[in-house]
Amino acid sequence: MNETRDQWDTAISRRTLVRRGVLTGLSGVAFAPLLAACGGTTPANTSPTTLPTVPPRAQPTMLPPTSAASTVPQPTVPQPTVPPMAPPSAQPTMPPPPTVAPTTPATAATTAPTVGATAAASRDAATGSAAPASAPAPILFVHGNGDSAALWITTLWRFEANGYPRERLFTIDYPNPTARDDDAIPQPSRSGTDEQRTQLAARVDTVLAQTGAPQLILIGNSRGANSIRNYVKNGGAARVSHVVLGGGVNHGVYVMPGNNSEFNGAGRFLQILNAGSEVVPGVAFLTIRSDRFDKYAQPMLASGGPSGIGYDAPALAGATNIVLEGIDHRETAFGPRAFAEMFRFVTGRVGTPEIMLEAGVRLSGLITGFENKVPTNGGVAGIGVTVYETDPATGARRGAPAYQMTTGGDGAWGPFTGQPTAQYEFVVQQPGGPVRHFFRSPFPRSSSVVSMRLFEDAPLPDGGQVIFTRPRGYVATGRDKHLLDGAPVPGVKEGVPTDASFKVPITGSERGVRASLNGEALTVRAIPGEVVYAEFHY
Repeated sequence: MNETRDQWDTAISRRTLVRRGVLTGLSGVAFAPLLAACGGTTPANTSPTTLPTVPPRAQPTMLPPTSAASTVPQPTVPQPTVPPMAPPSAQPTMPPPPTVAPTTPATAATTAPTVGATAAASRDAATGSAAPASAPAPILFVHGNGDSAALWITTLWRFEANGYPRERLFTIDYPNPTARDDDAIPQPSRSGTDEQRTQLAARVDTVLAQTGAPQLILIGNSRGANSIRNYVKNGGAARVSHVVLGGGVNHGVYVMPGNNSEFNGAGRFLQILNAGSEVVPGVAFLTIRSDRFDKYAQPMLASGGPSGIGYDAPALAGATNIVLEGIDHRETAFGPRAFAEMFRFVTGRVGTPEIMLEAGVRLSGLITGFENKVPTNGGVAGIGVTVYETDPATGARRGAPAYQMTTGGDGAWGPFTGQPTAQYEFVVQQPGGPVRHFFRSPFPRSSSVVSMRLFEDAPLPDGGQVIFTRPRGYVATGRDKHLLDGAPVPGVKEGVPTDASFKVPITGSERGVRASLNGEALTVRAIPGEVVYAEFHY
């Protein structure tokens, strides 16, 4: 990044935007743990032990990543663990991670796929014009377990800022994004692998019909890798040119005979999916994984026994496999270093995480909720949405509402037109429910995936509460610099990053509370009896 670039009419780096107080929190849902489908809970960290040597599976040599930075020493890392299963009863107990370490550049990847002349006669539903022969292939971004399309917003911005046309970038919102306990047994408000494959196939068909392209690119995170691979292997390969999988649970989170979760490497779904070739001929595959700090790719169970997988579990034999040091599970897809790898792989060009500001931004999205104690991506009707511009120093509102509406049957809100340098508060009011305040810093670009979920968070009866949240990554002491109200955020643990949200009581009357994470900062208002989110973009 160019740290000296300081003009609003040029591409502005993340650090430049942070310095100007522009690049901070963004909407999106907090990541539901991948093992929520298994009924897990998160125990306290265990005492550190010596890190074991994990023999790698047979697979191609890993390529180094594109980006590099100054080298920093890594502390000793105790042995990590993952949740025990059969019966599943706990989430991982994790050790301290190292400081993020740099790596050396990788060689260039594949050439950017383009729309062929045979598709030129097809009409683009969004513009009413035929797709030009030189148009890049459309990209469809696929979210993970319990997630929504909102998590891709910064990745979408980065693709746009590097010249990828906005009208060629698409997302999918699975209606019921949480996996079943047993993939073969239906559960209310959850989905199985066959169901997600069918929904992805329908979305692919829609994107190709809309753009006139013969093929598209699929980019997924976590559980999204399962649905992408399932689709490509079972009839979709001819419609896909490239696949990028960040933090894919490609060999399971554990290997445990007798458990039929889609996250079990010994379960029926992954046994069939990984039989024969792990990739599909004719489709270029890239995997991006952490070296050893992905909470769902750990060699040890919390019980002390082996999980049956290693740190390399997200890699695929026959794919281009990239390892990025020190990143967490979500950063394998949503982080700037992951973006650099995926952009190079699908375009053949070197991209930058810098984001170009737009003169005016149009924002819209969905208000979603929970059913049967799991998140859904169905819109919720009758929800009041009010947007205020706020003072960056105090969090106080600047005048009357900038936007106000009540959602209809589809749960959609917007579009709201704002400015890329303004900070906003989104007030979401559910009849009979608590008032929720989502504090955001400026949106540098437009987005149609600014979705907000009605989390089942209850306000404190005797004071305020601020929920410090990072939807596109986790937070860990020792790796991340985090502050709330002038002190480290309570509840943040050392170790492999495993948590994205932290509920912090705030005493006293309504007042401004400063929050920061790795240099990104915003000011929220702690309001007694109401739920306040300090939500970070990056």
